[in-house]
Order: sequence, then C-alpha cells, then structure tokens
Amino acid sequence: MKAIEIRNVCKTYIGKIKKANNNISLDLNRGEILCVAGENGAGKTTLMKILCGLIKQDSGEIIKHGIIGMVHQHFMLFGDFTVAENIVIGLEPRKAGFFFNAKEATAVSQKIISENNFSIKTNLKVNELTLGEMQQVEICRILYRNADIIILDEPTSILTEKESLSLFNTLKNLINNGKSIILITHKLNEIKHIGDRVAVLRQGELVDIRDVNKVDINEIAKMMIGEVKPEDISHGFKESNKIQINDNEIINNISFSKDNYYKSKDSNPVISFENITVMRSGQKRPLLENVSFAVNSGEILGFAGVGGNGLGVIEAVLSGFLHPESGRIMHKGMDISGLSIRKLRRQGLAFVPADRIRVGSALEASIEENIIINHRNWIGKNKSLIKSFTMNQINKFNIDTSNINEKASTLSGGNLQKLILARETVCLKDYIVFSEPTWGLDFTASQFILREINELKKCGTAVILISTNLDELIALTDRIIVMYRGKIAGHYINKGNDLIKEKIGMNMQGIVSE
Repeated sequence: MKAIEIRNVCKTYIGKIKKANNNISLDLNRGEILCVAGENGAGKTTLMKILCGLIKQDSGEIIKHGIIGMVHQHFMLFGDFTVAENIVIGLEPRKAGFFFNAKEATAVSQKIISENNFSIKTNLKVNELTLGEMQQVEICRILYRNADIIILDEPTSILTEKESLSLFNTLKNLINNGKSIILITHKLNEIKHIGDRVAVLRQGELVDIRDVNKVDINEIAKMMIGEVKPEDISHGFKESNKIQINDNEIINNISFSKDNYYKSKDSNPVISFENITVMRSGQKRPLLENVSFAVNSGEILGFAGVGGNGLGVIEAVLSGFLHPESGRIMHKGMDISGLSIRKLRRQGLAFVPADRIRVGSALEASIEENIIINHRNWIGKNKSLIKSFTMNQINKFNIDTSNINEKASTLSGGNLQKLILARETVCLKDYIVFSEPTWGLDFTASQFILREINELKKCGTAVILISTNLDELIALTDRIIVMYRGKIAGHYINKGNDLIKEKIGMNMQGIVSE
C-alpha cells in the first residue's frame, strides 16, 4: 500500500529558465522512512511544498493516501505560548462552544507527549525550551491533527548529537505506530542510519531511488553532486581545499579587497565582553550572567552549547538586538554597550545571523536590493554601478541566479546564505559575528562558507562563530567557549582532538570536566 504516489511532477518558478522540479516520479510506502537527498537548490523543498499544498505544480499528478503534516526547517511556533497552546493552536478545544478549554488542551497534549515518549512539559513556554524540545512540539502539533504522513525538512541541522539520536528513536516509534515519513536531508551518515530508501535529486531532476542497505555513502554523494573523492565526504574543513579569491576582480569605484580588512598592529582585543549580564522581565535567572571574553585580530573564537543556554542571547547582544543589564561591550577600547544596531554597523559590525529568513534578508526585496542595502550611502542611484557591484558579488560568491531582479525568496538556503555573506563582507571593517552559518546547508555550500570564514581570519578579522555544530567549531576555531544556563561552563584552546570534543560535550550538559 502506498502512502503517496507522485507522477511526472513539474514546477518552474516565474523568471526561472531551469525547472525546480522536472518530471519527478516517486512513491512513499506505508510504514517506511524515505530520505530525500540532494544539495541546496536540487528541488527537495519545492517538491515537499507541493505535497503539502503550499504551492501548486505546473503539471503531473499527486495521489495522497492520508493526511500530510510537515515540520519545517525554521520552526513555526509562538514563543510566549505554552507547549500545550502551541500544539492545539488553530484547532483549540472549546467549552460552551466558545471559550478556550485549557484543561482539555493540556490533557490531549500530554496524551500525545506520553504516547511518543517525549520529554517536554505542557505548561512551559516555548521560548524556555531547547531546540530539540521545540522540534518535539512541532511533531506533536502534527500528530494532534491526525497526520499519518510526516515530512521533516533537515530536522537535525540544529540539533546536538544526543538530540539527533533522540529524534531518530522518535521516528522509529512513529513508524511502529503506523506513520510514514519523508526525511529531507543532505547528511549521508544520517541516511544510512535511519532511512529505508533514499531518493536523490540533482538540479531539479530525480537521479535515482535506492534501498539504503544496498548503497554506500560514496554512491549517494556521487548521485548528489557528481563525481567525488571519498576523502571529500568529510564534513570537516581541510586546509588543502581553501578557495582562492582573485583580488584583481574588483570593479571600478569599489575599493573593497581582502587587503582592506582591518589588521591589528598590537595585541589589544578587537571586541570584548566585560561581565555582561542580560535579564528578562519576570525571570529570576539571567539570560547571560557575568560573561567575559575577548577576541583578537586574526582569531576565531567559537561558542558552543545546547539551544536555550545563551548562544542566541550572545548573538542578540553582539548584534544590538538586546542591551545588557550590566557590564560593558568594548570595541577597540570604546564602550559600545548601548549603541543602536545602525550605530554598531557604522562602528564596524558585520553580522551573519542564524535566522537568515527573518533577520538576515528581505525575502520580498530583489537579490540586488538585498546585496546593496548597506551601501546606499556611497553607491547612490547610479544604476550601472549598482548592477556592476551586485554582479561582482554574485560572481565572487558563486550565487546561483540568472536574474538579480528576482525576489530573494527564490534562492535556495545555500544561495541565500552566500548572498548574506556577500553583503556583509563588503561592509566589514574588523570583526564579524557568524551564528549557525551552515545551518541546513548541503556539503558544497557548507564548505564554501567555512572556507570564507577561514579566509577572513587569515586577513586579520576578529571572528566570533556561534554554532551548535561541534565538528564545525573544532574544525575552524582557535578557542572555544561553552555556554550552559547563561554562564561560561568551559573555555578551551582548540587542539582539534577527540578529548576536547568530549569535554565540551560534558560542559554542554552542565557537567564540569576535569
């Protein structure tokens, strides 16, 4: 019995020459986990949006034997609502036909949580949860709506290793309870660990569908990105793979080049926190408590931690979205603690946020507008210069687009992230903040971003790298600070070995290592 039958589905976006989905046919069997793999821009998310009815295909047929629910890569939760309220929202139980029945909402939510061995509590607000717990809320919300076909879009991209293993156990339980699952992923080991079959997309077309136990990682990678070497499958950064950027490819009237980055002549830190404390109204425990650190020119300082333990707060404080209750933020000897976002940008901040959708870009604006937004003061209204500037950045950062006047929303996740990087590195003076820079990106896009971060360090930039991806931190950073419950739980010189990874993992769970 089939759960979903897809027959010859095609989809082309307005203004695009290449089809996002080109004549795709595949099935989802009852009680299986089908992994849909491919690089960013391969057509995975477009196909899933068609399945969920969010967009309509141009041609082809889809037959659904059940109710579909989708957990999106970017969670769609209300932070100030409780777990129970988020689960039932839109289909709230009522009393007297009108009033919200909080007691029944809690009871039905608890039943779903218990049946699936989740760890979340119904009375907690979502903004108090870890990312892994938020994901459980998303799944519960789908189950509350009686979905028997569940689609998960890059579900482990923001989870720790422990949280990922917990999710896999959840998926196996769901299968045992009669559900059918589509797992969108580009993580090859994940496919082998959890999948029954894998369907590989490349450039909008279906390459092949294979039984997972009859295909190895090298074959999957080859189908995803073409011919690859086995050593290239590692997600670690390799010195030998650095991207060489030609500094001579600079258009007229644009002075930016790698040599123009700030290079410190002394050992004074570029950016530092001095006993920073951040409070939330009505909450006794600080979001950050007496946090101090310093970053020097030509150094990458990493921040590790489980979601909800202060990483997002550090990002918000550094970028000016939150101001500290006490303590000082210093930039080359100047107190910048109370500066607005606009003044921080003028002072030298470059910022690549974790939320590239709502914070890092304006999706309804054009690609050109997104790239030049920080440079209006010198670029003016000269259309020729605007176009040359935009095309220079698109070519330099290998952004896959045929039309700079298209909306940024048409870009894949990897290309959108490269667009943000293209914009931010031009306005960069001496320090840059990266938060979850490879979240949800495929192998090729991730490697591109990591190489660019390493190039910034070589050019003398002070880099702050906030990430829940331990492998990423160990591959790139000089030092790593571990956050737990708003405090620094560990601070390590990165020697890139398994011992430091073990210690960091312990600190992330609140265990003090010796």
